[in-house]
Amino acid sequence: MGNIVAIVGRPNVGKSTLFNRLTGTRRAIVDEQSGVTRDRQYGKVEWNGKEFSIIDTGGYATGSDDEFEKDIRRQVQLAVDEAAVILFVVDVNTGITDYDEQVADLLRRSKKNIIVVVNKVDAAQHVSGSYEFHSFGFKDLYTISGINGSGTGDLLDRVLELLPKDVKSDIDDSLPKYAIVGRPNAGKSSILNAFVGEERSIVTDIAGTTRDSIYTRYNKFGHDFYLVDTAGLRKKNKEKEDVEFYSTMRSVRAIEDSDVCILMVDATRGFEAQDKKIFSLIEKNNKGVVVLVNKWDLIEKNSKTTKEWEKNIRNEMAPYNDFPIVFTSVINKQRIMEAIEQAEKVFQNRQRRIGTSEINDKLLPVIGDYPPPSTKGKYIRIKYITQLPSTTPTFAFFCNLPQYIKEPYRRFLENKIREFWEFTGVPVNIVMRKK
Repeated sequence: MGNIVAIVGRPNVGKSTLFNRLTGTRRAIVDEQSGVTRDRQYGKVEWNGKEFSIIDTGGYATGSDDEFEKDIRRQVQLAVDEAAVILFVVDVNTGITDYDEQVADLLRRSKKNIIVVVNKVDAAQHVSGSYEFHSFGFKDLYTISGINGSGTGDLLDRVLELLPKDVKSDIDDSLPKYAIVGRPNAGKSSILNAFVGEERSIVTDIAGTTRDSIYTRYNKFGHDFYLVDTAGLRKKNKEKEDVEFYSTMRSVRAIEDSDVCILMVDATRGFEAQDKKIFSLIEKNNKGVVVLVNKWDLIEKNSKTTKEWEKNIRNEMAPYNDFPIVFTSVINKQRIMEAIEQAEKVFQNRQRRIGTSEINDKLLPVIGDYPPPSTKGKYIRIKYITQLPSTTPTFAFFCNLPQYIKEPYRRFLENKIREFWEFTGVPVNIVMRKK
């Protein structure tokens, strides 16, 4: 199940710093207008061989005082709805403020696993300042420094203990899992019904929470797979931002629980920023992808329309543009089986394993003809290549100076791999290793 951890707390306690520290990124994009961090609200954390997702709810504060309380409530609500563990970040230098009290009050009612994270404890003398935060009454309290990282190891150990253990379910793991994702109203539920008919009796509801993905097994016409559907959006929130956020979180959950994602795009709206964002999430999670342009029956077409659309979508997603695009009309049941056939092909491609001798026979001559450009007078020699045993196609290139191989050359190698072997619809990872 997608294990989600949320970070909450009032502004300026260091939520973003902690987020960056845990996800190992430095890419906070700050929105000038109200000094809030945007578009960085979701990341992956790997710790002791386990992986979980983390959301920073702080990207949703507007910064004006009257809006403030509403924002904090919304953040906490989001976290409570979506996360298994909540990190409640406070600042040792300011002590407990009224806003901290409000957050604590909302969290106390939530029955979730709450960890109080006292941030900015950069020196031993600050530790005593953290004691007052025990008054919130939460069992777990950790002191950390988001800036230099001290204390984060113990914190992460505790997070892993609190995350739900994988529930072994009635899901047959050998069968492919396809997630239907996309922005609201692109036609996700209609395609699900078109596939499964109304007989959704074979719904396997797993892990005991309605928020989790629901798997529907589809076995007819020679196909056998699970469709991953995420619990529908709750109608409570009128705010556009929340709907976008929830639908992104829903997509994240479905993406994590699947092998191949069918990304539905609404032809009447074009390929929008939100579609691009979901596509990047699929890529970031190393899942297969099929792009489905729905409502194609509503588009004025000439002989060039399809080609132009394809070109536009591939350009938007460049440099990764080796994926299938299917134009459908779910209402008219037009080409919806083609979407499934493409997803099956992509699933096969994701499982593809190439023998080591075959890889070296094909790629070493190419590398001999086009070696990596020399850097600072040093020649880079790639000696040997192998595919690593991972869930997604990953190739290790063993060479003398891995640190000098730049992005353009990696892309060249990836393109060559795609030329020789069928990896359409699947991200291909290239790693450089010291020989």
